[in-house]
Amino acid sequence: MAAPATRAQFPALHIPERSWQRWLSFLISAGLLTAILLQFDRLGLAKLWSVLPVNPMFWMAFAAYYLALPASEWVIYRRLWDIPAAGFGALLRKLVSNELLLGYSGELSFYAWARRKMNLTTTPFGAIKDVSINSAIAGNVVTLVMIVLAWPSLILLHFGPAPRDIALSAGALLLVSVAALLFKRRLFSLPAAELRFVFGIHVARLAATTLLSGLIWHSALPDVPLSLWVLLAAMQLLVTRLPFVPNKDLVFAGLALFVVGHDSEVAALIGIVAALILITHVVLGGMLAIFDMLDMAEPQ
Repeated sequence: MAAPATRAQFPALHIPERSWQRWLSFLISAGLLTAILLQFDRLGLAKLWSVLPVNPMFWMAFAAYYLALPASEWVIYRRLWDIPAAGFGALLRKLVSNELLLGYSGELSFYAWARRKMNLTTTPFGAIKDVSINSAIAGNVVTLVMIVLAWPSLILLHFGPAPRDIALSAGALLLVSVAALLFKRRLFSLPAAELRFVFGIHVARLAATTLLSGLIWHSALPDVPLSLWVLLAAMQLLVTRLPFVPNKDLVFAGLALFVVGHDSEVAALIGIVAALILITHVVLGGMLAIFDMLDMAEPQ
């Protein structure tokens, strides 16, 4: 483990914790709770319950898919900061904040948590920034691979300008990734060995979640051709690359409706999975937001 060397890369902080850090966490939690309450009218729980798949494989794959991002980030920050098990809850809140509030609001909440809870003598900003940039680059790489694999199916669909637009999007992803690598000395704070570790974890996580998406869909609709799942997986990865867009799973569900048609079982399944993810965000986010607000109210 190279945690001590990693921490030494950042300029030391010589200021005490300030009240704005506690208020920042409180305000993010309050905003998250408000966003959660506004979602209840959209869930349609009774109707959703009647069409849920019963295959146990579906639910195991769904749970693994949902927890993959915070679990992979916990592994990363365990190496960088020796983060405790309690940090997993902070990373869950980061995930939910990004999806229900605004992209990168989760990073802000996690930064505030790290400043309050971790016994760090250096600023956590550099590590959080580097992990986020590495996640974006890894996402771009995996998305480009999936676009190449899905291209034959995409061409066969013949739905207007989408192939051209997706090719342009792929080019933009490649350009951004190359630019990040060219300016890596200015962008990154972590040592090269740590950056390689972070990048490898992100690639492994993206590969796992792509396979888990396919397993979720296949376990519910085993007769659907593999080529369609590959295409939808590539489209899902493209949607996740959109910055500042909350509820990306709902955006992907809408795009899937356009591709496969409103009456398709595939479109219905994608919508069900998106609704389940939203419900999970709501339940977990509500619990975490209330807990954090109570924690903020306690005297320090």
